[in-house]
Amino acid sequence: MANRFWGRVVLVGAGPGDPELITVKGLRFLRSADVVIYDYLANERLLAEVPASAEKIYVGKQHGRHTLSQEQINHLLIEKARSHRLVVRLKGGDPFIFGRGGEEALALKEAGIPFEVVPGITAGAAVLTYAGIPASHRGLATSVSFITGHEDPTKESSDLDWPAIASMHGTLVFYMGLSNLPMIVNRLLENGRSPATPVALVRWGTTPCQQTVEGTLGNIVARVEAVGLKPPVIIVVGDVVALRQQINWFETKPLFGKRIVVTRSRSQISVLQSLLEALGAEILAFPTIEISEPKSWQPLDSAIQEISKYDWIVFTSVNGVDAFFQRLHAQDKDSRALDHNFICAIGPATAERLRAFGIKADMQPKEFVTESVVEEFQKLSDLKGKHILLPRADIARPLLKDELKRIGAAVTEVVAYRTRVDEGTSPEVLSKLRSGEVDIITFTSSSTVKNFVAKIGQENLTKWLSGVRIACIGPITSKTAAELGLQTHIMPDEYTIPALVQAIVEYMKGESEKQTKKTRNCSAKLCLPG
Repeated sequence: MANRFWGRVVLVGAGPGDPELITVKGLRFLRSADVVIYDYLANERLLAEVPASAEKIYVGKQHGRHTLSQEQINHLLIEKARSHRLVVRLKGGDPFIFGRGGEEALALKEAGIPFEVVPGITAGAAVLTYAGIPASHRGLATSVSFITGHEDPTKESSDLDWPAIASMHGTLVFYMGLSNLPMIVNRLLENGRSPATPVALVRWGTTPCQQTVEGTLGNIVARVEAVGLKPPVIIVVGDVVALRQQINWFETKPLFGKRIVVTRSRSQISVLQSLLEALGAEILAFPTIEISEPKSWQPLDSAIQEISKYDWIVFTSVNGVDAFFQRLHAQDKDSRALDHNFICAIGPATAERLRAFGIKADMQPKEFVTESVVEEFQKLSDLKGKHILLPRADIARPLLKDELKRIGAAVTEVVAYRTRVDEGTSPEVLSKLRSGEVDIITFTSSSTVKNFVAKIGQENLTKWLSGVRIACIGPITSKTAAELGLQTHIMPDEYTIPALVQAIVEYMKGESEKQTKKTRNCSAKLCLPG
């Protein structure tokens, strides 16, 4: 009866790599976990969903390098379950398909530990899909076989029935078989498979690092050796591989394989990251700014208390909107308190956030720079003596306030939030910057530029960023970049996040077209007589 006080273990399949492929149920358990014990193939982005108080333990296994043996992992699960409420065992793919989840479940059963299993999307299905290879297809394959490729090739006899496997006319999917590829190919050929049978190997499937090598049983070993392919790899054999030429949807995304550094604050990074990832990019989060409360709320609170005296409230950012309404609600007021105020929103994101609070902006300048804002206010015939409230960041440039005063307004500027340097370290990003593995760095404000340079060091700009493209959201950010020695390559006409993403896509398309033209020119020269 003592075990009724013990916790429980949930074996959760994380899917093959893309963190969005985890199930809703799996995500729910992660968000409730007291302990998470995770594998090498489980995307670490999923750990961001785990409560900060939870213990996280890595037990990954790579070829030739095992953090813990399977027996030790089993013991760890039992030990943690006996002292915690909920233990999540996060496993790549599906726990019960070459994931040794069955062994862990049996060990838990024997120890009397309650457990559940949440299936995951197995690599044998998802990786093929992301490579543009349907596992089954009418007229080509009516069966799919999942086969271990990890058998010891030195064994005297195989546990696999190779004559039966070779005679199957469906799709063969081998897991963890890269090191055994020559043996797998030879066994299939020895047992009657044609050397012309299509084959593909997919590395890091479903992620922006996905790499696919195609060939036939007759030449695939040489092709894989030529490109130096490394694990983790899924091997697929069968006629369905040929369909990849028509339905390869993932690797043809406009930013596929591009590694992009995003420097926004942690709280704001998700929008830009999601847009870029949807286009195939790999995102490296390198937050350079941190949004925090002002040293004192008193100036903003006082302004809200006498809000009726202001003719206009000018919101210059989403952060300003959030801070303002936080303090408005703290005074037991809501949007109705602004029924006498005109509202100006700088930028569509700011206007959208205001709408979330039930406020439609009365003015929204076409361009998101001081000159455009002042121009809009100059169109008002009765601005002289009007009171304008500016809830802004502590480091906001004084130009807007000064220009509004110059045209006759009485301006009250209050600090609604502070922008500070994010002190967090990002070893992975720094390593990739040093080794030249970054394609683009994005900057969405002058602060992100200044803090980025401060974090990596001015002395490292030239040697680390050679060949890296700099994308700035607008002219003010670009000017700051130039002052700090960074050349802007990409800048949208409209200074918004969606426009920045579109500008990146167009720039990379242009680069690709240039490279294609250069390759064609080189090929043409090779064909010239003499």
